[in-house]
Parts: sequence; C-alpha cells; structure tokens
Amino acid sequence: MSSAQPEPFFGLPANVVFCRKCVISNQRPSSTVEFKHKSDEKKATIGFSDDGICDACRYQDVKAGTIDWKKREDQLVAMLDRYRRTDGGYDVVVPGSGGKDSAFTSHILKYRYGMNPLTVTWAPHLYTDIGWKNFEAWCHVGGHDNILFTPNGKLHRLLTSLAFKNLLHPFQPFIVGQRIIGPLMAAKFGIELVMYGENQAEYGNNVDDNYVPTMDTKFFTTQDPYAMRLGGVTIADIIKDHGYTINDFTPYIPPSADYLAKQNVVVHYLGYYLRWDPQECYYYAVENTGFQANSERTPGTYSKYSSIDDKIDMFHYYTTLIKFGIGRATYDAAQEVRNGKITREEAVHLVRKYDQEFPSKYYPQFLEYVGMTDAEFWETVDRFRSPHLWEREGNDWKLRHQVA
Repeated sequence: MSSAQPEPFFGLPANVVFCRKCVISNQRPSSTVEFKHKSDEKKATIGFSDDGICDACRYQDVKAGTIDWKKREDQLVAMLDRYRRTDGGYDVVVPGSGGKDSAFTSHILKYRYGMNPLTVTWAPHLYTDIGWKNFEAWCHVGGHDNILFTPNGKLHRLLTSLAFKNLLHPFQPFIVGQRIIGPLMAAKFGIELVMYGENQAEYGNNVDDNYVPTMDTKFFTTQDPYAMRLGGVTIADIIKDHGYTINDFTPYIPPSADYLAKQNVVVHYLGYYLRWDPQECYYYAVENTGFQANSERTPGTYSKYSSIDDKIDMFHYYTTLIKFGIGRATYDAAQEVRNGKITREEAVHLVRKYDQEFPSKYYPQFLEYVGMTDAEFWETVDRFRSPHLWEREGNDWKLRHQVA
C-alpha cells in the first residue's frame, strides 16, 4: 500500500472510523465526522462524536434514558383523535409491503388505537415467494384494505438499469416511488394523515430528525419535472433518448409541499411515539398478521426476516458494500447491537462472516432485469470502488479496513 492517502469517492471521509459501540463506520451515507454540540435536550452529534460513538448509538441511549414513552403515546392518541373518522372513511394511510414494520404499524393503528387504515404498496421490482405470501397475509390475516400500485414495468426496468449503471444504486427509482406513494394516495383519496414506521434518522441520518414526529416536506419539490433526475439523468434526457413522455413519469414526480398543505396531508412516524424495536415488530407481526420469516437467511447477512420481499433488494445492499464498505450484515448487526439483541463481539463476527458475501441466488434474474452481461456488471461495480476503501490483490478485491 502506498504511503499516499488514496482520494475517496463520493465525498467520503478519508479516514475510516468504526463506531466503538456498534459496527457501523463513518462511511455510511448521511454521516460525517464533524463534531457538533447540540442543545442540552438532545445531547447528540452529527456522525461520530469525539468519543468514537455514532449518532445512531447515542440516540438509542436517549431512547432508553430520557424519553417519556408514556407521554409520547398520549401524544399519539391525541394526534390520532384529530384525524379519526366515524363515517366509514379511511383516516390514515400506511405505506408498506406487508413486511414486519408496515404490518406492525398498520395492525397496531387499527386494533389498538381504533383507526381505519388504508394500506398502500409500491410494488417490488420482482417479488420473492415469501414476499408475496407476506403481502397476502398482511391483507387476509392482518385484516387490511390495500392498494397495490405497480409502476410501468418497462419504464421502471429502464430506470433501475440507469440507476445501476450511473449511480450503482439499483434501488433509487424504487425508493423514490416508495416515499411518494403514501402522501400521493392520501391526497388522492382525501385522507389527511400518513403514517410510516420508523424514521431513518434512527440509523444515522440527520439526528435532528429524531426529535420531530413528521417527515421533512422539503423532499416534495416544486422543481420543473423535466429537470428531475432519475437514474442519474434528467427526465428530459430519458424522454429524448428512449421515447417516453412526461406523463409516463407521473408516479415518480413528487407532489409539492404546497399541494400537500392545501390537501392538509401530514406525514408522521410511528417510531416517534412508540419505542421502535425491529425485532419486537417482527414478533408482533408473526403473532398478529401471519408474517413469516424466510426459510433461509438472506445472502449477505445472517437474518431471515428483514427486507425479504424483493429479489433486487440484496443487490442494493451489495452496492452499498462496494461504495461505502458497508454491507447488509453491518446494517443488521449494528441495529441489533443498539437494541441489545447481540453484543458487539457477536456483531463483529457476523459482519466478517457475511458482509462480503455475493448475492448469487437471484443474480441471473438481476442481470436480465437490468439488461446486462456478467462482464458489464463487474465492470460497473469495479468502477465505483473507492480506492481509499478497496485495493486489488491479484485478481481479487480486498477491503482495506474491516471492523475489529
């Protein structure tokens, strides 16, 4: 290895640091190494603090020690009472796939708090068998009405291919649709409340977001839709190069914050009001909604019950390994350390064993879906390996830094 420090891609920190409490590194997107003091109430930092603890771990300490969860639940009930309907209409939209988190969210809102949820689903790229079974159980065992929205498959395949080739992010078009579908359907059906499960800030995004119950509507932009970028290119360029029209992109264009405000649509996170624990959500979903874990662990990790509905999902996590040195086992293990399910030592072992495993099970279907050859796949993947994270040894690639 040269003494010169390789230049990082993607604006990542040059020095790789692992959290001393869990197994996440400062290469996680939306994290920084900058240390900033917050208010006395929050006691949190952006990224990693000077004691080597990541924001997500520090927030777990806040959840365990300083939040009055009974008071938060009282706030939840009061908020739900403002939207509760008694005329037979839906009073809350719950977006999801019927996975453990959305199954927990919709069921507890309906059967504990007396709401009448409409569940809405942005369809996976390619359903897994267990994913489809859990989706059906969500409706038929959990007892929910559902709208399954499936975007134009030809266009969605193209956008996924472009996102993989240009961004090494095959899930980008799905994430856009998944985030839009709840507010979009709420506005369409005259429902004023949308409820997601946990806020991603719990896992290391901007920590300030943990202290507000609602989604930041800055995501919902009023920009020229032709200038919106999907798959690393503008919609205008996709129209020009591939013969689509602007109308084909309707489900990907976010409603503006002004439009949502006029429709009185607000988006809340249940995890703000109830202490969120993914494994406990799993147990609840199994007991109450017919949710089933997979019969085998997911490639790239040790778990069997998280994000198991889409055959493309595991390639999303493989690309985070390539770009940031953080694979699926790291995400799963870090979360379970924070929630007290495993020790850090166990997490380190699991990460080293599974994090770099290639998801070969659905690889032929992935190549067919994005229209690539094996050679094109690896050429694309290798192009996104940041030199400060990866080095070549013969014909193999090796991470320069691993959690210890």
